[in-house]
Amino acid sequence: MIAWLLKESGGKPEEIHVAIEIPHGPIVEALLERGFNVYAINPKQLDRFRDRFTVAGAKDDSRDADVLADSLRTDMRAFRNVDALIVELREWSRLDEQLKAERVRLTNRLRDQLWRYYPQMLELPDDIGANWFLDLVEAVPTPEKAARVRETSIARILKNHRIRRFDATHVLNELRKPALTVAPGTIEAAIAHIRSLVERLRVINKQLGDVERHIDRLCKSLSEPVADSDGETTPRERNEQRDAAILDSAPGIGRTVLATLLTEAPAGPNTTP
Repeated sequence: MIAWLLKESGGKPEEIHVAIEIPHGPIVEALLERGFNVYAINPKQLDRFRDRFTVAGAKDDSRDADVLADSLRTDMRAFRNVDALIVELREWSRLDEQLKAERVRLTNRLRDQLWRYYPQMLELPDDIGANWFLDLVEAVPTPEKAARVRETSIARILKNHRIRRFDATHVLNELRKPALTVAPGTIEAAIAHIRSLVERLRVINKQLGDVERHIDRLCKSLSEPVADSDGETTPRERNEQRDAAILDSAPGIGRTVLATLLTEAPAGPNTTP
């Protein structure tokens, strides 16, 4: 398709403007990677443009292509430029979703293993996958170890992770509750499984931290002004108020929701300089 476009137009990719309804997918990504200018429009808006050319209600792909091309030429302000930042943000957003799903699976397995022989430990965390809890599991892996561990060792873990909702005394009181009676070998088998889960959760937590920083950076970039060809600073969008900045100002909106709205919405944010 790209080779055909270049051959038929006789122009360079940066000189070619492409109109399309969906602002994401392999076609859009391939065009952006080759340097084409890609513009998206909501299907409802395209339907209104279609009325300029025909009153027939039947959908025709060839006619829609003609409508898109002519409307982009005459009414570019109605289209939204598919920014490379949006493509990058979409990938980070989807990676964030995948990592969180994997983290849920791992924490569920960790909970199951602790429930086998050490249920009193599950009374402590709100988030079983939190790094402070992983450190605690490694430091006090069994009820027997909890009976011998020093309070200063627990206090050090809480201090390192800035846990203030309870102190070391409370943690030890929970861990030293009467232990379950289990068959020989159960604890050893569970600990071996837990060690593997803890290592993978640490990697997931680190990757999630990296992903969150990248998402924050890209969302901030979409809200900031950029310099035009004359060196003057202008908003990334035509509107005086930028879509990314408006969404980010909504009460209670979080990083994940903001990134999803910016990348997965039918038309995406307005980012045309």
